[in-house]
Amino acid sequence: MTDDRQERIRQRAHEIWEQAGRPEGSDMQHWDQATAEIDGAAKPKAKAAPKKAAAAKSANPAAAKAKSAAKPKAKG
Repeated sequence: MTDDRQERIRQRAHEIWEQAGRPEGSDMQHWDQATAEIDGAAKPKAKAAPKKAAAAKSANPAAAKAKSAAKPKAKG
């Protein structure tokens, strides 16, 4: 673990502990939660972009129809 990452996790775990009312015996749960938050925030969500593109297509079906009608059909 890098020192910076470990320090951020330590600080976040401490915040979680304080927000939970400073309970005893929950340090590992708070550390795990902080680790998940810190590591999750560092990773970009690559799958979010395709969902937006699909949503944009279904958001305007009239435009999709017009676009497909303008394409010539292949001769078979």
